[in-house]
Amino acid sequence: MKKVFLLVAGCFLLVVVSYSQTVSQRLNKAFAAFEKDEQLKHAISSFYVIDAKTGQVVFDKNSQIGLAPASTQKIITSVTAFELLGKDYRYKTQFLLANIKKEASLLIVPSGDPTLGSWRWNSTRDSNVLANVGMLIKSFGSILNGAVMVDIRKWSSQSTPDGWIWQDIGNYYGAGSGFLNWRENQYEVLLKSGSKIGDRVDVIKTIPTLYLPDFKSEVIAAAKGSGDNAYIYLPVNGANSQVEIRGTIPVNEQSFSISGSMINPPDQFIETVVESNKNNFRQPRYLGSIFLNDSINKQVEREYVHFSPSLDSIIYWFNKKSINLYGEALIKTFAYEKQGFGRTDSGVAIVKKFWKETGLDEDELNIYDGSGLSPLNRVTTHAQVEVLKYAKTKDWFPFFLKSLPEYNGMTMKSGTISDVKGFCGYHKAKDGKEYIFSFLVNNYSGKSSQLVGKMYKVLDELK
Repeated sequence: MKKVFLLVAGCFLLVVVSYSQTVSQRLNKAFAAFEKDEQLKHAISSFYVIDAKTGQVVFDKNSQIGLAPASTQKIITSVTAFELLGKDYRYKTQFLLANIKKEASLLIVPSGDPTLGSWRWNSTRDSNVLANVGMLIKSFGSILNGAVMVDIRKWSSQSTPDGWIWQDIGNYYGAGSGFLNWRENQYEVLLKSGSKIGDRVDVIKTIPTLYLPDFKSEVIAAAKGSGDNAYIYLPVNGANSQVEIRGTIPVNEQSFSISGSMINPPDQFIETVVESNKNNFRQPRYLGSIFLNDSINKQVEREYVHFSPSLDSIIYWFNKKSINLYGEALIKTFAYEKQGFGRTDSGVAIVKKFWKETGLDEDELNIYDGSGLSPLNRVTTHAQVEVLKYAKTKDWFPFFLKSLPEYNGMTMKSGTISDVKGFCGYHKAKDGKEYIFSFLVNNYSGKSSQLVGKMYKVLDELK
């Protein structure tokens, strides 16, 4: 009986040991088959997996090669934000009624808040923000005879990071981040197509009504069911405010919606405020900036302060819906909070410095923005896994984990730009083992949907 027990126990240990070996073996086999696929003929792929508990490497292929990460880069920005700003961090936008040069004016002191006017929270909805600002203006009790002013001293005027491409920046996902953001810096434009393929497509209206720009449609009608293949292009010449829309939408569409990025969100916001309170202004003028000083501060008569949702809530939507604007705002916020001036390159340097201090080679994070939209970004899968491993040790980790979407039955952030696909995150296998992984592919051929299925097949070996 004792021999039988020892034999069973020995077999059990052998199975346990052999199973842990076969995870790596299965991944090796699956990845080798993946790389031989015709879609990967001219591509480069990187896949790195560790045991979440021990940190032991389970699989490693090209983990030190920097690749474009697309939106998987958002996990780096997210984790850095939790550490540098804290999960309870809130943006603050001040609206001040002040006597400036003997004129009653509305002064706005922004904070780079990317959620002002967002529909994702009740407190940030455009109608609620406008109502609160309107109450402040009406509380003055008389007509404002001064200007609407914005203090932009502490923020860079460059809203779009270096490296973003023209086809992206006119569309909603290419909305840059400025000192004053409004309605996530995006709008909808409604299009109407003809009944025949090749017919012209007309612009009906925008939601909300835009004070700038003018639109020129070069869109044509395509086959029914062909989907949204229309792109918005911002003017190249700043003197020309005309925006062009190119591409196709299906035939017989009466109100086909596509989303664009605002050319000048601060102007749009101020014009909206003035229009909503036109009876309270006497010929309002918009001044792009003003330098505050002590004497002006002492003349403040009334104030309304708008606070954003907490950082953990912002990160939730940042990752769930992959909102590029939030990443760019956060990068600038790092610089604003640490150095007193919000600009992208300074924020990027702060991110790299932070991770270098944790022991990560800063050259593994060759980044240019906070969202991953720039095709210039290069990040290693090793670095992404190290960031994810670091996050797991922190008390705010449950909030970060909750922000990650679920794909293929796995908790992971996805990333997509032209010819780039990536996934990184966490997975708990049926046997209870937990893994942290990053999987990036650059320069693949064919359709993204086909590649995703093949990437899932490799990731399935972790289940």
